[in-house]
Amino acid sequence: MCDKCSESHQQDIAPSRRSAMLFGAAALGLAFAGEALAKEALAKEAKAPPKPHNVLSPDAALKRLMEGNARYVDGVSRRHDFKHEREALAGGQNPFAAVLSCADSRIAPEYAFDSGRGDLFVCRVAGNFAGTETIASMEYAVAVLNAPLILVLGHDACGAVDATLKAIKDNTSPPGHIPSLVDAIAPAAKAAMQQGVDVLNKAIRQNVIDNVAKLKSATPILNAAVEQGKLKVVGGIYRLTTGTVDLIAQG
Repeated sequence: MCDKCSESHQQDIAPSRRSAMLFGAAALGLAFAGEALAKEALAKEAKAPPKPHNVLSPDAALKRLMEGNARYVDGVSRRHDFKHEREALAGGQNPFAAVLSCADSRIAPEYAFDSGRGDLFVCRVAGNFAGTETIASMEYAVAVLNAPLILVLGHDACGAVDATLKAIKDNTSPPGHIPSLVDAIAPAAKAAMQQGVDVLNKAIRQNVIDNVAKLKSATPILNAAVEQGKLKVVGGIYRLTTGTVDLIAQG
């Protein structure tokens, strides 16, 4: 091949090589862009709450809670699809309410409010009082899980409150670690004893009111959420004979 033919042949090949390089770079750029978009989409998906219908205002959350209780009382609780709820909740949770309940075996907040998995963030302790660990748990529910509502749930014939009243009256101390429960409930019990009649029911009610106030004023997280209108803290009494929850301390 002559020199001119060889030069002409190389010139014919050169643009093809440049085109291939440009095409490869463009393809690589598209691949990176596609990967970035995919990551962005996944990030948005990861941030989406697993139960979007649980994103509620405090008032709407309370309304939904009480509607669930009405169904429970009437014996028309919904059928919950626990299988798909497990799948949706495997990567996170966004409960629409937090409940501080007594540990009494007859009180089951998930049943009493006809709720599914991931709907309620429940803390249970005999006497439904807010100790340090419970306050911390409620702070987590509000600050991290964005729960808009806290319900302190007492109940009729509470054994922990009754034991506290007896310990104060008889000036005795229960065995084991039970005195820690008595100490926590004692302020409400003493206030009720001063009134002289229907002492147990009044102590149960006062204990709920006291712990609602304690949670509402807990700094720095819960009180700030209340002041900003992001959180509502209410109290309720569960009636053993009917299953009805009577709301109190709604201010």
